Amino acid sequence: MFYDPDSKERALRHDPFKAIVVPRPIGWISSLDAQGRINLAPYSFFNGIASRPRMVMFSSESRKDSVRNIETTREFVCNLATWDLRDAVNQSSGDYPSGVDEMEKSGLTPAPSVKVKPPRVAESPCALECKLVSVTQLQDMDGNAIDNFMVIGQVVGIYIDDRFLRDGILDTGAMHPIARCGYRGDYAKVDTMFEMFRPETV
Repeated sequence: MFYDPDSKERALRHDPFKAIVVPRPIGWISSLDAQGRINLAPYSFFNGIASRPRMVMFSSESRKDSVRNIETTREFVCNLATWDLRDAVNQSSGDYPSGVDEMEKSGLTPAPSVKVKPPRVAESPCALECKLVSVTQLQDMDGNAIDNFMVIGQVVGIYIDDRFLRDGILDTGAMHPIARCGYRGDYAKVDTMFEMFRPETV
């Protein structure tokens, strides 16, 4: 079949877009507001976008607290969302009023970062300390501004729980990261790794 996302006739019960762009890493973003209050929220439009220098991005559907905080303080932390922390990740996604500490609401512990002021989640096995590069309001193909905001940060520090280091290599599978998948409640757990190398060309 061909699915026309702009058609008013619903060929499928649900839009398949998010079921195709999978799995999506979860950016579990901690930030501080101007008063120094903690905010923590998960974003499923998140990924690494460059390695020299190391950069990440997340996109927020509306200018949420995370975006406003980062615009003000120019710093944030990406905490790794894992299977063991899945309930806390979900709890932190609640629609809380501005100023509410989602770490506290989720039973999590703030741990001091090294190069930025926002704390990392102490229970998370990895965290990326980031400085703001840009916040961009997205536009559609006709140039109309939409209520989505893409935040790009440069990684200035990396925290790793030593338990997951094996001979100087991070054991990703052992951490069991979780990712967003198709529809409203769909997630995946990363626990199986395989190797495949680029072909040698003449």
